[in-house]
Amino acid sequence: MTTKQTVKVQLIRSPIGCQESHRATVRGLGLRKIRSVRELEDTPEVRGMINKISYLVKVL
Repeated sequence: MTTKQTVKVQLIRSPIGCQESHRATVRGLGLRKIRSVRELEDTPEVRGMINKISYLVKVL
């Protein structure tokens, strides 16, 4: 069996006042409230979303 790589992402800043596309990216990652954490599959698409909003999130 192959195990899928995962990455944990935590929202550390509020997306209020950010661009609409950045807010949509936060929601697309499944992050709702500040300090919420999601464990996501480590794919190039997810990495690109994290890079886009790197100033709002922290990778754990």
